[in-house]
Amino acid sequence: MKHQDVVLRPVVTEKSTLSRELANVVTLAVNPNANKSQIKEAVEEIWKVDVLDVRTIRMPRKSRRVGRFVGRKSEWKKAMVTLAEGQSIEFFEGV
Repeated sequence: MKHQDVVLRPVVTEKSTLSRELANVVTLAVNPNANKSQIKEAVEEIWKVDVLDVRTIRMPRKSRRVGRFVGRKSEWKKAMVTLAEGQSIEFFEGV
């Protein structure tokens, strides 16, 4: 699996923004088949940072309805990556 296939997108929420500012933890949506070592290698290779810890969780499916139709969102995997002191990843430069 290529490094670009492991990391899908950043997760930008209030909680993930606070953890990035206070504890230097970056939250990413990753490929559900990727393991912790693959996630660590991909983040280090893509952004040239040192990763101290990787925590993962599978986010459950959720029901969504549009009018009378009920559908389900797909399951996805979230990774919380702890970076070394003094290092950071900027997703939105110039904002």
